[in-house]
Amino acid sequence: MSETAISYIDKFKVHKICVLIPTYNNSATLQKVIDDVLEFTHDIIVVNDGSTDQTAEILNGYPEIKKVSYPKNVGKGWALRKGFAFAVEQGYEYAITIDSDGQHFPKDLPAFIEKLESIGPALIIGARNMEQSSIPGKSSFGHKFSNFWFLVETGIKAPDTQSGFRLYPVGLMKGMNFYTRKFEFEIEAIVRAAWKDIKIESVPVSVFYAPAGERVTHFRPFKDFTRISILNTVLVLITLFYINPRNFFRAIFNKSTYSNLRQELFNRDESSLTTAISVAFGVFMGIMPVWGFQMLIAITLAIAFRLNKALVILSANISLPPLIPFIIFLSYKMGVMWVGESSTPLSFEAGINLETIHLNFVQYLYGSITLALLAGSAFGCAAYLLVTFFKRKKISLSHE
Repeated sequence: MSETAISYIDKFKVHKICVLIPTYNNSATLQKVIDDVLEFTHDIIVVNDGSTDQTAEILNGYPEIKKVSYPKNVGKGWALRKGFAFAVEQGYEYAITIDSDGQHFPKDLPAFIEKLESIGPALIIGARNMEQSSIPGKSSFGHKFSNFWFLVETGIKAPDTQSGFRLYPVGLMKGMNFYTRKFEFEIEAIVRAAWKDIKIESVPVSVFYAPAGERVTHFRPFKDFTRISILNTVLVLITLFYINPRNFFRAIFNKSTYSNLRQELFNRDESSLTTAISVAFGVFMGIMPVWGFQMLIAITLAIAFRLNKALVILSANISLPPLIPFIIFLSYKMGVMWVGESSTPLSFEAGINLETIHLNFVQYLYGSITLALLAGSAFGCAAYLLVTFFKRKKISLSHE
């Protein structure tokens, strides 16, 4: 054993790191993976996910490592969840997961420790070189597909969200309840860790893909890809309707609320066009006939399109309760041009309420969209002219 390996054995102890190896019917490669990991640490946990081959016999030959076993195969996600829980029970703060099929190289384990020491607590993903010729086409596609949805769900750009070679901060993730049990768990884990404000980082690692005839994989393309697609659909919906609004209000309502709000409203680095579009979009959403969801949709889209979120919210309040009757009235009037003779007369004397809207919904719908477009355009243009005027005035004063 080299001096370098001995030094890393100590580092595994100091940082309370274990290596977690989930395995299912990989007896042909498991022993070599364990032997190579033992060069760096004896803090190893192997989770036997109901293997029916010689896995149990191989593990019996390693009394120095810890083992978790159960008789029925459930899935990689379940094996990782069981491994995480056991690691926390044993007092570990981090677990580096490595596949048992020989795809990953234990010689890359030091890279995770070095990264951890340089950046502090984080979930670190081993980023593979997906451009090499041995990478199967379906793996390359899945890699790009997964990276894209991870960016949508978290706003974080990661180079390899499908890699199973990772360092998980199991201490920080303690108490998190996961719901998936198969390959899709690795996506759920990193997305929800990011939602919990755990730093997501990457480190380059090597990868080996055996020739097609020799490769052992338990990934079922149709079933597992369907599971992953369903999971991403759910995660995107949660992102749009909960995570993004939550993050926005967290940013606004913190200890320096006034300072943050003022900075957001009067962003000096923001272009006049962005300010105008933010005001226009806020007014547009405030008038649109999506009552009850106006603010939620406005915030979500403002984040997605990087608008001035404070201005969008402020402008969307054009639909404050005292103004709603006027908005409905003007919407009905605007709708006359679309429905013509079948339009319904409307007056304040008769009263304006939800029942009024039901009398001629099409007239109201078309009219409200028209009003939203016109009002949004008008307020946006006014905002652009005002901001441009004051910026020019400020520049001229600074030159005097």
